[in-house]
Amino acid sequence: MPSIPYCGRFAPSPTGPLHLGSMLAAFGSWLLARHAGGQWLVRIEDVDPPREVPGAADTQLATLAAFGLNPDAPVQYQSRRHALYRAAADALLAQDKAFLCHCSRADLASQHGVHRHCVANQKRPTPAIRLRVADGSHITFDDALQGHFAQDVDRAVGDFVLLRADGCWAYQLAVVVDDADQHITHVVRGADLIDSTPRQILLQQALGLPTPQYLHLPLLLGEDGHKLSKSLSALPVNANAPLPVLRWLWAALGQAPATLDAATSVAELLQQAAAGFEPARLRKQSLIATGSPPA
Repeated sequence: MPSIPYCGRFAPSPTGPLHLGSMLAAFGSWLLARHAGGQWLVRIEDVDPPREVPGAADTQLATLAAFGLNPDAPVQYQSRRHALYRAAADALLAQDKAFLCHCSRADLASQHGVHRHCVANQKRPTPAIRLRVADGSHITFDDALQGHFAQDVDRAVGDFVLLRADGCWAYQLAVVVDDADQHITHVVRGADLIDSTPRQILLQQALGLPTPQYLHLPLLLGEDGHKLSKSLSALPVNANAPLPVLRWLWAALGQAPATLDAATSVAELLQQAAAGFEPARLRKQSLIATGSPPA
C-alpha cells in the first residue's frame, strides 16, 4: 500500500463516444486504483464547447456504467467549475506569473507558434491569458511506466495559454486546478499526453499545488498508424457486450488472459481483474488495434 491515499481519475472530453483507446485508459486507471486500494473518480472535461458533441457526456457515462466502471464519488463537470479557474488565473496575474496576451496564431507563425514575447499586430477586445515561462524552465519527472522525461518548456512550448481569447479555459489550467481540488494523487492516462505533463508541473509549481505521480499508458493506434481517436478505426465500443471488450483490454494491458477465463459477468470479471492485476506486466509501447472492436 502507498504511504499516502491513492486517488486516480478518468477524465474524458465529450467529443464523441468512448472507443477502445479511451476505454484502455479508463480500465487501466481503474485497475491501478483498485490495486492500490484507492479511489477512482470520473471527471467530464467539457471546457471546450466548440469541440463538444451534444449528448456525448451522457453516452460516455452510460458506457462506463455498462462496463461496471463506476466512480467512487459524484461525477464532476469542468463546465461547472469556472470560478475555480478564474481564481487561479487571477492569483497568477496578481503575482505577475501570468499576463494578458493579444497575439494571434498568425502573429506567432514566425516563431513557430512559441510565445516568448508579445508580437501582436493589434490589440484584441478579449486578450488571452498566458503563463509567464521563465528562460531555463527545464522540467523533469519520472513516469511510473515510461521512465524519465525531460522538457525545456521555455524553448519547446513557450508562454502557454491559460485562458483563450474566445473565453474558453485552456486544458492545462483546468486539469491542474481540478486534480488539486479533487486531491488526485496519481494521474493515469494515455501516452499522447506525456508531452503536456511538464507544462502542468510548471503550473502546479506556480500555483503552489502538489504534483501527482504520473503513469502514461501505451497509445492504442488504428491500422493506419494514427492515434485511435483520429483514425478511421475509432469505432465506439459495444456497451451491450462489455465482456469481450474487457477481455481484449485486459490482454492489451499486458495481463494474462487466463486470469479472467472463469468470469461469466461483468461483476465477476472486474473482481477477478482487480485481484489478479499485475502492474509490472503493463506495456510501454503503442499498440495497433487491428480489425473491428471486440463484439
